[in-house]
Amino acid sequence: MQTLDAAEAPVRSRRRVALGRLVFWIAAIGVVALDQATKAIVRGTMNVGDAWPDGWPVNIRYVTNTGAAFGSLQNATTFLIAMSLIGLAAIYVYYRNPPFHHWLASVGIGMMLGGAVGNLIDRVRLGRVTDFIHFPHWPNFNVADSSIFVGVAIILAGYLLFGETKPASSPALPTEPHEDAPADG
Repeated sequence: MQTLDAAEAPVRSRRRVALGRLVFWIAAIGVVALDQATKAIVRGTMNVGDAWPDGWPVNIRYVTNTGAAFGSLQNATTFLIAMSLIGLAAIYVYYRNPPFHHWLASVGIGMMLGGAVGNLIDRVRLGRVTDFIHFPHWPNFNVADSSIFVGVAIILAGYLLFGETKPASSPALPTEPHEDAPADG
């Protein structure tokens, strides 16, 4: 006869999986929506090169990027779209096989997916990515870029905090005496 706890375990497991999926999709869709909304506002209210507030070290500065991170691979849009699609596939595989089972993994992976989709939308629609967050001595970035970075940080922190750890292995002790071992007694 099964105990009540043993009978409820599959139900709790299904609920946990459903919650993880819900959190994943909320994070991904939320990032895409916020990313696209902020980029549309910047494109609709500013000219390329404009900064607001003017003279502040941290501001909104509208720039476009036809390359990848830190301005690398300029004008390689087709290649970057192909790499983005491969990246999306990798994120999906990672989502299906997370390094640890916790809702934080779903949030982090969802943020990574949303960020990748947000920048992919720009590349496909415009041929370039809209960047607007500006810190001194750092390339401009956007909500999608931030979400990818924060998603990776969440995964790393979650893995360190909630990842499954294996006990340190100790040398195996023989159960049978070795033929060269001295006899007891």
